[in-house]
Amino acid sequence: MAEMQPRITNTPKPALERSGVNRIIQVFATVFVMGVVLFLSAGRLDWTSAWLFLGLYALVLLTLGTWVLGKNPDAINERGRVAKNPRTWDKILLAVYMPMSFVVLIVAGLDTGRLGWSVMPVAVQCIGMLSLGLGMGLTFWAMAVNPFLSTLVQIQIERGHRAVATGPYHYVRHPMYLGTLVLWPGISLLLGSWWALLPSAVIIVVFMIRTALEDRTLQAELPGYAEYARRVRYRLLPGVW
Repeated sequence: MAEMQPRITNTPKPALERSGVNRIIQVFATVFVMGVVLFLSAGRLDWTSAWLFLGLYALVLLTLGTWVLGKNPDAINERGRVAKNPRTWDKILLAVYMPMSFVVLIVAGLDTGRLGWSVMPVAVQCIGMLSLGLGMGLTFWAMAVNPFLSTLVQIQIERGHRAVATGPYHYVRHPMYLGTLVLWPGISLLLGSWWALLPSAVIIVVFMIRTALEDRTLQAELPGYAEYARRVRYRLLPGVW
């Protein structure tokens, strides 16, 4: 009897590409800019909450980012690529979100760091810390299982785009956006600023609109997504919406 030989597959293992490296550089450059914005707005460097936020943010990026890099580098590569067929409405929403994220930091710097408008209990700031961790955790969990997470909404036919139903996608259809909705109010609270919750609320509205429009696009254009949506009923919040 002939000896059975193991089947050899030639499928290359996913690896970090130039687009992924560029994305990593972009993310950490953004963290640096966030720090500059915070301390310039505050007008001082001895702001404990800001250092705590930046330290935690960078630590989570390093730890969970390394985990995603080992598990699903395609997600990082995709987020570093230029979108080929983005939707106009998504570019508009992103154009609102990006500056608004820095408005959160500027308001917090002026409020807590410079003028002292807000007085926030430490316990509430701790809730903000937990929210930051939860929001980033959801984001990286989604990245770990979904290689199609581009920065702008697009159907990636050339990459075999399909609905992903594992990990957090087993519970809600847009877990990364849920992470964003939890993250920015958490940042505002961790920085000790009630006023920063106002631009955070604008970010929440932007991502709720984006969720609705993206979900409608995927149901209309991505094969298999409508069936997935029937199985996973909720877009963002289980039992709510």
